[in-house]
Amino acid sequence: QVVLVESGGGLAQPGGSLRLSCAASGFSFSTAYMTWYRRAPGKERELVAYISGLGRITKYADSVKGRFTISRANAENTVYLQMNSLKPEDTAVYYCGRGFPGDYWGQGTQVTVSS
Repeated sequence: QVVLVESGGGLAQPGGSLRLSCAASGFSFSTAYMTWYRRAPGKERELVAYISGLGRITKYADSVKGRFTISRANAENTVYLQMNSLKPEDTAVYYCGRGFPGDYWGQGTQVTVSS
């Protein structure tokens, strides 16, 4: 079965960095788009970024463009989200999903940006 496990969340100061990882199993990873979403308290789910199977196509939300980078390591069935210049408004639970817009999701990892 499809399993997605996010990790790497935590507490960061404004201006800091975190790298999220999502380990995938149960499907042909290298042929699948992968997506990162986030949900902040009291807000709608927001698309953060997605990446094509071979990594040639990436797309970012305007709110994270220039600060976040999505990448993948197909040999390790893992997708990453490098988050730099973090802001308090990046505080959310971050989820990775298979495909775009996504049909399977992980349990999420909490990211809190606060001084």
